[in-house]
Amino acid sequence: MTREPVPPITHERVWSAIDAFAARQGLTPSGLARLAGLDPTTFNRSKRHGGDGRPRWPSTESIAKVLQAVGARFDEFVGLVEGRDGPDYPVPARTVPFIDAREASAPGFFDPGGRPTGTGWDAVAFPAAPEDPLFAIEVAGSGMQPLYRDGDVIIVRPDIEIRRGDRVLIQTPDGTLTARVFLRRTKRSVEVAAPDSPGSERLALTEIAWLARIVWASQ
Repeated sequence: MTREPVPPITHERVWSAIDAFAARQGLTPSGLARLAGLDPTTFNRSKRHGGDGRPRWPSTESIAKVLQAVGARFDEFVGLVEGRDGPDYPVPARTVPFIDAREASAPGFFDPGGRPTGTGWDAVAFPAAPEDPLFAIEVAGSGMQPLYRDGDVIIVRPDIEIRRGDRVLIQTPDGTLTARVFLRRTKRSVEVAAPDSPGSERLALTEIAWLARIVWASQ
């Protein structure tokens, strides 16, 4: 009897298996890490390679904690690594484009209206109608505090009316992403507020590439 060749265990396949476990729980990689009692940044895409570009592998301990948290066996994890799938683990049909905030600051990921473009996006499960123009960003670092922390995931909808009091994601012409509370818009500026600062902040329209309403966050 000839045995079928076993696919190699590669860095990409191992991380894809962890992403698959997250998707099957309706979670982001950060949400899966939290569920497993790990630091929420453990599975961040920014941590999957070192500063020199070398691949970083998840530890055996972190994989074991994930399996315990989701109630899965190790052979099920191996099956995902090898590209096998089973009926007990259906992949959610609804996904939205997903990217790390650091990557999203680079050119080419948004059109002038703040809608995702380009090929560098991943996908994450989210219970939304397929026609909803949503995208997800994983917060990286402290740039969006105090509204959002490192590892939080925010869901943004660019094609929806923004009202006073809504939380918004703003991208400046240099690519910087910030989160603020929307107050009002005039012909030449937008007035926003940060919860940790007194008063408000007025941004000229020339200081904004686009802004869009944040409709959900994993906190």
